[in-house]
Amino acid sequence: MRLTQFTDYGLRVLMHLALVEGDRVTIAEIAERFDISRTHLMKVVPELVRHGWVTSERGRSGGLALAKPAADISIGAVVRSLEGEPELVACQQPGGFCVISPACGLPGIFTHAAAAFYEALDGHTLADIVSARTPLRKLLRIQAA
Repeated sequence: MRLTQFTDYGLRVLMHLALVEGDRVTIAEIAERFDISRTHLMKVVPELVRHGWVTSERGRSGGLALAKPAADISIGAVVRSLEGEPELVACQQPGGFCVISPACGLPGIFTHAAAAFYEALDGHTLADIVSARTPLRKLLRIQAA
């Protein structure tokens, strides 16, 4: 299974926010640190806010921060929310058609595989994926809090 760039960027935003430990940062700062498009992040961040993982404040002392502890943010929940239900074969897609759909076992297998994928992700939190704090901070040029 391949994640979209949208989800990839969403996970990067969450990782960055976990590494700054409560300090507020801007979209521009995150874009610079990861060398990715600020415009793309401006589309991703509202979804992270909408799902309750990130808070956003405007103004001089504003910026982004995690809305809850990193240990309470499930990677599976994040990916599910940003990706939606996987449609791995044409017959699973809206309006998809295949002449063998009524007798084909492939959709069931792919549905089972996707469930196993998400189950594996459910076993990990944001805190788990930023546990190597020092090297991650060094790579992203983040000063320790």
